[in-house]
Amino acid sequence: MQLMYPWFLLGLLGIAIPVLIHLLQLRRPQRLFFTNTSFIREVEMVTVRHRKVQHLLILVARVLAISSLVLMFCQPFIPATGVEKSSPGVGTDVLVDNSFSMQQPGSIQSSLLKEAVEEARDLGKLASSGTKLRLKNGGNRLITLSEYQSALDELKFTSKAPLSNIGGMKEGLSSSGKLFIFSDFQKNAFDGSSLKDLPENSETVLVPIPTNSIGNVYVDSVWLDDAFVRMRTNIGLHVRLRNGGSLAAVDCPVKVFLNAKQVAAFRVTVEPGEAVATVVQVQVEDEKLALGQVVTEDRPVTFDNTYYFTLQPAAAIQVHEIAAEPASQPLYGNEPLFKYIHSKPQSLNYGLLRQADLVIVREINQVDAGLREGLRAVVKRGGSVVIIPTAMVSAQASYQQLFKELGLGSAQWSANTATPELRDVAMPNAQEPFFRDVFGAQQRAVTMPRVAPVLRWSRTGTDILRLRDGESYLSSFASGAGKVYVFTAPFSKEYSDFVQHALFVPVMYRVAMLSYLNEQLPAYRLTQAMVGLKLPAISQATNSTAGGADEVGFRLVKDSLTLIPTQRVLGQEVRLDLPVGMDAPGFYQVQRRGKVVTTLAFNQDKKESELAAYTAAELRELIGPDKPNIKVLEGGTDGAALAKFRAEQTGQPLWRYFLAFTLACLLAEALLVRLASRRIGTAQAKAVA
Repeated sequence: MQLMYPWFLLGLLGIAIPVLIHLLQLRRPQRLFFTNTSFIREVEMVTVRHRKVQHLLILVARVLAISSLVLMFCQPFIPATGVEKSSPGVGTDVLVDNSFSMQQPGSIQSSLLKEAVEEARDLGKLASSGTKLRLKNGGNRLITLSEYQSALDELKFTSKAPLSNIGGMKEGLSSSGKLFIFSDFQKNAFDGSSLKDLPENSETVLVPIPTNSIGNVYVDSVWLDDAFVRMRTNIGLHVRLRNGGSLAAVDCPVKVFLNAKQVAAFRVTVEPGEAVATVVQVQVEDEKLALGQVVTEDRPVTFDNTYYFTLQPAAAIQVHEIAAEPASQPLYGNEPLFKYIHSKPQSLNYGLLRQADLVIVREINQVDAGLREGLRAVVKRGGSVVIIPTAMVSAQASYQQLFKELGLGSAQWSANTATPELRDVAMPNAQEPFFRDVFGAQQRAVTMPRVAPVLRWSRTGTDILRLRDGESYLSSFASGAGKVYVFTAPFSKEYSDFVQHALFVPVMYRVAMLSYLNEQLPAYRLTQAMVGLKLPAISQATNSTAGGADEVGFRLVKDSLTLIPTQRVLGQEVRLDLPVGMDAPGFYQVQRRGKVVTTLAFNQDKKESELAAYTAAELRELIGPDKPNIKVLEGGTDGAALAKFRAEQTGQPLWRYFLAFTLACLLAEALLVRLASRRIGTAQAKAVA
């Protein structure tokens, strides 16, 4: 037998108390009333003999009761066979899953997290005396039992899933120690393969907290009909709702807010594991960034009831035309949606070229190396280039080199004839994504333009417009992060009447709008590592003036919370690494030198909303029989399985038996005292008689 808390043996000094009482009781004189002196010797002989025996028995009962009580507090146990004695540096590691999925109600407690905390608390109480504990949620430091209990009380929900980094805990685990994991073990968040990285000489115990069958409606995603958001114009906002629970959600209310104003409300019924998409019409009233929310009134899981997003009205699209004459000035110059710039090939401003969203190269006689490099930089950063070739034979080599550097392949040039042969353009396909929302509901047969192509593609991209004989007229090619649009015929009157046709304006407008690239997404996830933004340039004067006041640069601010992310600035692009402590969903302002640059919307990882979890039996099947160092216990608020496991590891506890023996001794003492009182009363009665 071994003692878990041997210091309680000092309590055996309490045996001196009943011994002193016994000795003092012997010295106390006894008064005996009698009327007949003939019975004095007989009564004294009988009374003293019985009193000595009874006092000795009472003393023994009291000593045994105190000794048994002290040993009970020492937590005696019989050690389990084959269990090695722990070395001084070995502790017990505990990981409690405090992700947001643990918010769902438990069997008894209000949430699974509270049940997991209670299980972990019981584990600490069952730990051996002097055993160090390590709560992996708070680091790798070994702590005492009291510190461990305090750390459990401070656990809060976090968006960083603790179970996603089990394999990375290898460095901080105790050698030859034990790791206990308390979690709901979501099927889409827990991967059994991550346990392979844990050391084989340490034992891992999985304690799944049983879940209940509930429904959970959450916003899977939000997107727009068009990335080009225009002010005071209806735009379709698509909201996809998914049920991550195991029960159907019937008539779940959903509300859509824009700038704290409700703009839509509807109800949805979503079956388990299914998704429902709904389109609502919204408007952005001014040029300011609009802050939106989609709120689902869904219970009992509420952490994912609000989805945050932003709508940024599109800035003016910068159209840069490179041609001998500003032919596109009437097309783009009078429309506030566009900012038109014209440059001649001989006096090209490369600074303006780098800022353009759409570059139109129109029938120039020579595409030099500098222009080819500039156009390649435009598509590399996501812009668009429109190429209208010239019919001059001398320019074909430079155009061919441009096509090659942009990754379009080689083109076959037609023979130069005195009278170009005009051919009809085919009616555009209304199902083509390029022409979405361009034509009306009823498309009438109209006269199409006539063109005379000067080149033909050996490698075709996506044909937007074709000739009636099947050859391409307008094709789009993916190049870098952007697109290249190539017309096969010049715009001059001899080769095309497309400029005078009604189709010209919608096609060129559509090309310009598709070239708009909004770097800021409507919403981000708290679990992503980095956010990239395209920010307005800051003048050198502003930089030098404010540089000494704030060397940090960009900050993320939400209410009273200020976070300083790791940041890398490359020209007008900034990349922000999300800080570890960024857990709360909502709107975060990106501030630089005290000024708000933009506002970003962050939401929980949608994996947390999928509540399907492994049972203990499924976990055992997932782990398999080839990992004897990984055990699965049946979780529950009573902690019976955990207590049994600890007993098997540490040995058979004996404190219950000592408690029963203590009570038996106290009962024996009470009976002896009662019996002694009766004998004294009987003796006195005989003496009087």
